[in-house]
Amino acid sequence: MDKFKAALLQTLVYDSKEKNIDNAVKLIEKVSKEGADIAVLPEMFCCPYDNSYFKLFSEEQGGSAYSAMSDAAKENGIYVVAGTIPELENGRVYNTSYVFGRNGKPAAKHRKMHLFDIDIQGGQYFKESDTFTPGKDVTVFDTEFCKIGLAVCYDIRFPELSRLMAAEGAEVIVVPGAFNMTTGPAHWELHFRARALDNQCYTIGVAPARDMEASYHSYGNSIIASPWGSVISRMDEKEGYIIQEIDLDYVKKVRNELPLLKHVRKDIYSLNKIL
Repeated sequence: MDKFKAALLQTLVYDSKEKNIDNAVKLIEKVSKEGADIAVLPEMFCCPYDNSYFKLFSEEQGGSAYSAMSDAAKENGIYVVAGTIPELENGRVYNTSYVFGRNGKPAAKHRKMHLFDIDIQGGQYFKESDTFTPGKDVTVFDTEFCKIGLAVCYDIRFPELSRLMAAEGAEVIVVPGAFNMTTGPAHWELHFRARALDNQCYTIGVAPARDMEASYHSYGNSIIASPWGSVISRMDEKEGYIIQEIDLDYVKKVRNELPLLKHVRKDIYSLNKIL
């Protein structure tokens, strides 16, 4: 298949895990009926983005959020990128994105590799490392459409990771994220356009809707950038969804006409994947 439809689900996040899960399941069902092939949820779609909630809402692989997303994928015959879920394993908590195939079976798992620790004067202060343990895997998974790379939020800031995914054949990179009102207006669009341009692929970023009554204010603005580096679809800050056709022939066209990836000087520089 040379084309498929991606649904970006920009959900509000409540302090009820069950409410968040139910909301996600209903949206997955809705977009599947509208022809979406893959549904992407935001980072921490089932948990408020606050260190005080991460361990409280965490679950082992196979927990309630995991099972609900697996069931939703199977019942609706759709791929589901389950945003991220706080994953508990051996006393450690990871910021983990699970992917489920159309049959509901796990297709991929990515633990956020770069933890969001910032202290901006007059702006945002947040340290994920107070709670989370970083992952270490470069994640690319197969679909009947193409290979898709998977990263989480802050991972998008590190061009080496996206390049490694492209080198493994990714034509689309999906990133559940939750940029805030300091970093979002400055860098959100810029990063997705840059990584798409660098690697001549589609980039898809999905964030929670903005809730000014919450402790963490998401920028929202879920986005898709093209292999030419242009924004082809973008939301505002409100809850909702968009469905966008992804044309893989366009990836091939751009890579043939401007063959950046073939011009990499491996005789001079390279990326060593250390796992």
